[in-house]
Amino acid sequence: MAELMGIAPAGAIGVKLSTPRRGCSGLAYSVDYVTEANPIDEKIETPGGLFFIDAASVLYLIGSTMDWQEDDFAAGFVFDNPNATGSCGCGESFTV
Repeated sequence: MAELMGIAPAGAIGVKLSTPRRGCSGLAYSVDYVTEANPIDEKIETPGGLFFIDAASVLYLIGSTMDWQEDDFAAGFVFDNPNATGSCGCGESFTV
């Protein structure tokens, strides 16, 4: 979080995780900067900054873990979601 907030655009107060509808399987993970808090979102205060979880996405994410991984070909967040019952071949979206 500290690294993300260190490179955040002006006015960003934190990072928000949501699961918008898109992709082959129906839902995708989206991590974006936010400039204002939505009072119905879950708010987690970390030493590096504020992390929000979209209120409509909470039930899809219970028990999930999120980690940053880098290798020779890619860098990005990797999600382990015990609620996901399937995913598309490219790994971009999932279904619950």
